[in-house]
Amino acid sequence: MTSRTVVLCSLEPWDDVWRRNQYLAHGLLTSDPRWRVLVVEPPADPLHAALSGRAVRKGNGLRSVPGYDGRLHALQSTKWLPRLLGDTVDRALDRAVVQAVRHLGWSSPTVWINDPRRAGVVSALGAPAVYDITDDWVLADRGPRESERLRRTDAWLLERADRVVVCSPRLQATKGGTLLTNAVEVDRYRTAAPRPGDLPPSPIALYCGTLHEDRLDVDLCITSAAAMAAIGGSLVLVGPDALDPAASGRLRAATGVVVLGARHRDEVPGYLQHADVLVVPHRVDAFTETLDPIKLYEYRAVGRPVVSTPVAGFRDAPGVEIAPVDRLASVAVEAATSSRATTHHADVPDWRDRAREFGEILAEVADGRGPR
Repeated sequence: MTSRTVVLCSLEPWDDVWRRNQYLAHGLLTSDPRWRVLVVEPPADPLHAALSGRAVRKGNGLRSVPGYDGRLHALQSTKWLPRLLGDTVDRALDRAVVQAVRHLGWSSPTVWINDPRRAGVVSALGAPAVYDITDDWVLADRGPRESERLRRTDAWLLERADRVVVCSPRLQATKGGTLLTNAVEVDRYRTAAPRPGDLPPSPIALYCGTLHEDRLDVDLCITSAAAMAAIGGSLVLVGPDALDPAASGRLRAATGVVVLGARHRDEVPGYLQHADVLVVPHRVDAFTETLDPIKLYEYRAVGRPVVSTPVAGFRDAPGVEIAPVDRLASVAVEAATSSRATTHHADVPDWRDRAREFGEILAEVADGRGPR
């Protein structure tokens, strides 16, 4: 049996909070024993951690991830030098990936690029590549140096990659490629779960997802939380906190806000199922217009009422109540206090299907088939 080896350059670590990368890789590994995956995680950055007042640590190196019979590995390198030194830093990180591939005994892997900053891995390995675009980071608010770097690597990957895959119609319109939207584990999200013990009393408006200023409108969250507090309720935020420390502190100090932090993927359905309303207080701008939020599918799978700003994905989804930014708080309060029933939508895509489709694309690239 011939193995199919994949080097996944991921925007996120392999941890208990699953995103698109984890669901697709898990689907590959559990559907076909030929797949082998190395997840290249974002590197540890001791210098940045020290300057930010955070715990300083080295990367975890190369390790086997339990549960996959030795077919899933993760690599976290250490970025010892500042990014100001330019390509020298990236080349060192790329060499660590090459060394890990050699250590695993892989001779001809396919590179799956999700983090465009790791474009150099493609050249370092001399391998065929799939560029899986989940966010248009070229449009994100970054400093001049980082914005230029992202523009350069994105353009190179669009030209060099054997296949380009995108998660949203807007990305397909601007980047081209094959559209492969996100999904959800439908059965798991519809299996009744007990009410989490740390949920505050109803009424609850709940947001589930990484707290990130590229997406989350912090001021709108504070306004919505105050409106919920006025009726004896709360705005509950479930997910990793990646906000700027000042924004995070302002949000946590606001009346009516309950920040629960990250939760294991197996615990997430219970939080969604027991919310009175699920909310999406997202920014409305060019960057969020490119997204295909995974929470769209998770929210629809559990079937609780959904109120969202007019952002891509939610804006056109049946059953979602769209509210302009200045009315989201009042609409969320009305939904949270109206005792609306759960509705199970019939058209929610499943990650098993997406993993099968993505596996076919990876196999075509590895075998030299299909369009470049």
